[in-house]
Amino acid sequence: MIQLMSGAIVTGYLVAGLFFLRYWRQSRDRLFVIFALAFWLLAAQRLALALTTQYFEDVTWLYGVRLLAFVLILLAIIDKNRARP
Repeated sequence: MIQLMSGAIVTGYLVAGLFFLRYWRQSRDRLFVIFALAFWLLAAQRLALALTTQYFEDVTWLYGVRLLAFVLILLAIIDKNRARP
């Protein structure tokens, strides 16, 4: 059951990334491409976590990847709301 739910989450992240990529292709707004990259990072992290059989401190680096994805989202929002000259 855990693998099934992880697969659904990975699929959701990949689809969200594809939607943001489509919006980027239409608008060429940097926010959307950064969001797409962040969601693909989240998908890769979840997939790697699902394929890992150890649920102890050995996989803490995977949560660093998740942190990187959230930092990317935060930086994209800050970049979008920054005052333009």
